[in-house]
Amino acid sequence: MKFLAAMCVVFLLASVLLFSAGEEKSCDYDSVRIKKMPAAMQCWTFHKFSFFETLEKVKALGIKYLEAYPGQVLDKKDKIARFGHFMTEEQVKLVKSKLKEYGITLTGYGVVGFKNEEASMKEVFDFAKKMGIGTIMTEPNFDDYSLIEKMVKKYNIKIAVHNHPKPSKYALPQTVFDHIKGLDERIGVCADTGHWMRSGVCPLQALRLLKGRIHNVHLKDLDKFGDKKAYDVPFGQGKANIKHILAELTLQDYRGCLAVEHENEKELDNPSPAIKKGLEYIKSITYYYDYEEILSYRWGRYSKHGWNHYGPGYFILDEKTGVLKSQGGMGLFWYSAKKYKDFVLEMEYKTTQERTNSGVFYRVPEMPVSNDYIYHSFEVQVYDAGKGVHKTAAVYDAAAPQLDAFKKTGEWNHFKITLKGKNIKVELNGKLVVDWQMEPRGKVQDFALEGYIGLQNHDSVSPVYYRNIFVKEL
Repeated sequence: MKFLAAMCVVFLLASVLLFSAGEEKSCDYDSVRIKKMPAAMQCWTFHKFSFFETLEKVKALGIKYLEAYPGQVLDKKDKIARFGHFMTEEQVKLVKSKLKEYGITLTGYGVVGFKNEEASMKEVFDFAKKMGIGTIMTEPNFDDYSLIEKMVKKYNIKIAVHNHPKPSKYALPQTVFDHIKGLDERIGVCADTGHWMRSGVCPLQALRLLKGRIHNVHLKDLDKFGDKKAYDVPFGQGKANIKHILAELTLQDYRGCLAVEHENEKELDNPSPAIKKGLEYIKSITYYYDYEEILSYRWGRYSKHGWNHYGPGYFILDEKTGVLKSQGGMGLFWYSAKKYKDFVLEMEYKTTQERTNSGVFYRVPEMPVSNDYIYHSFEVQVYDAGKGVHKTAAVYDAAAPQLDAFKKTGEWNHFKITLKGKNIKVELNGKLVVDWQMEPRGKVQDFALEGYIGLQNHDSVSPVYYRNIFVKEL
């Protein structure tokens, strides 16, 4: 009985990670609005070609980011010179000029090995620094990561532990997790979805386990699950469930590249058509593909860059999560970098009380220097306790919502506000609640057809939260 009980425990633990792609349903991934993630090319995809030939092929695919690996022939005219941290200064200079010529940025290097010795690591880290590479992919054959952590802190370059299939040391995500937990957050993983699938590991479960430590993704879709002989197919045509993988990465606010590493022996001479199909699929499922994120993310954190505040109170920004929290009021946090004419504005907001009061101003005609802007621009209201033209989703003091679509206090809501000429449409949580031809009404004496976007902070008693602010010009 003890043996049976032990086996049950083992099975339950294993089942957390090892299940077929069709069995995951613990998250409503289909409702996730997938963010745009830049595509990169892992040079191994074109390992039959030289590095310089790879640049041509990558540019032809419209990809602007590249991951190199050590050992690729540099130029087809010279079979001896190869890419890597062992290149001469002259070769480094040539590679940099070629990257600039093709408009391609080198973001990653690996999979590369090094000894658990400072001199060996220094050679690779120095090379990465010289080339402007932000992430090194590796599979350490040792368990003591203390020296890796020292180098990461010294160079401010990320380490991403890659997973090859079984019997590779890091085939199971739990192994990687056990090695990196408690270490500097710049030590993370290079998540290879295809190799996980070959090892019988569900990519979604692996990504959840490694949340917050995913520095790089080798995105692959395979024709079979749990089969070492499975081969790569265009994204969306295999068993990986790419849409749900990108939804999970969106929920994690993943900010790295999606590195294409297409490995199909039948297509080694020309993998580009399959890659193009896959990239088209990713574009088709990316909700925010043509949008600009105006609460920007740069240099590893969110920023208020481009925003200003008028009036009392302010908004606190959590630079790690990108969540804004109002404090005091009544003021306006407005995006001063640009005026918008016809556009779609989308964002999420959350109230803390039924009487939480806020709003989204649009087409504010001039830089706010007094409260006069409230008479020359409309506001989409946030106030669940209000009535009619003063209720959540109303165009304040002018057009009431056709129905209540807001969620209960404490839950995130989604606004989609569309402006075309004098027409405004307001969608709240996927339901059209306002469709109105604007005219001077209520407190608004006149309005412009172009202006700034702003978020209102109202009082110090019931703060409001905002996040994921995107704009698409029409």
